[in-house]
Amino acid sequence: QVRLVESGGGLVQPGGSLRLSCATSGFTFSRYTMRWYRQVPGKERELVAAILGTGGSTNYADSVKGRFTIARDIAKYTLYLQMNSLKPEDTAVYFCNALNPPLSYWGQGTQVTVSS
Repeated sequence: QVRLVESGGGLVQPGGSLRLSCATSGFTFSRYTMRWYRQVPGKERELVAAILGTGGSTNYADSVKGRFTIARDIAKYTLYLQMNSLKPEDTAVYFCNALNPPLSYWGQGTQVTVSS
């Protein structure tokens, strides 16, 4: 059974930091491209960051470049998103996704709120 469970969200002040985790099981983690998305009500889900299954190269949305870092621990089957210098516009539900076409799996999401 495939599982993706996000954690680490919460309320943080502008300029603060959070680290999200996505614990996975039920598939070969190292072979999947792992991605973080975010979504706010009324808007489409936005790709934030990705790390390729083969080689581990990363890419980021322009809005988070230089502030967010995606990483993975293959031995722990866990994906991370380190978020620094958070802004109110980063407020969203953050989802992790595992992609190996045609297979795609999603977690349930974790809320991140950036507010003073």
